[in-house]
Amino acid sequence: MELHLKITGYILVLLSLAHIFFPRYFNWKKEFTAISLLSRQIMYVHTFFIALMVLLMGIGCIYATEDILYTRLGHVLSFGLFVFWLCRLLFQFFVYSPLLWKGKRFETIMHVLFSLTWGYFSIVFLLVFRADAS
Repeated sequence: MELHLKITGYILVLLSLAHIFFPRYFNWKKEFTAISLLSRQIMYVHTFFIALMVLLMGIGCIYATEDILYTRLGHVLSFGLFVFWLCRLLFQFFVYSPLLWKGKRFETIMHVLFSLTWGYFSIVFLLVFRADAS
């Protein structure tokens, strides 16, 4: 399980760093001209804090692996992270419209890749939490 937590941690760090490219990739400068200054700034601020939390999750998985695996607090944290990533997985299928990816090669690949990633995170954190029950 230690290896899976570390793998999860490194993927989370990479995912957090990918947020740096969101404004340019999604052309936010143009896209956000139609929304208010407040809405625009909320998007940037929320993106920053999501990236920060994902980075901190990753750092925690990498540098506090034993604490997560072998302490009650680590198992409670794992349960919270399981719920978080399971919700993210469900949103992938029930909130995002299939119109965003169906029939588009790159978008379909990314949809599948992210679905597998959120599923992997969910399973890893559930297994760490469940280890507490045994």
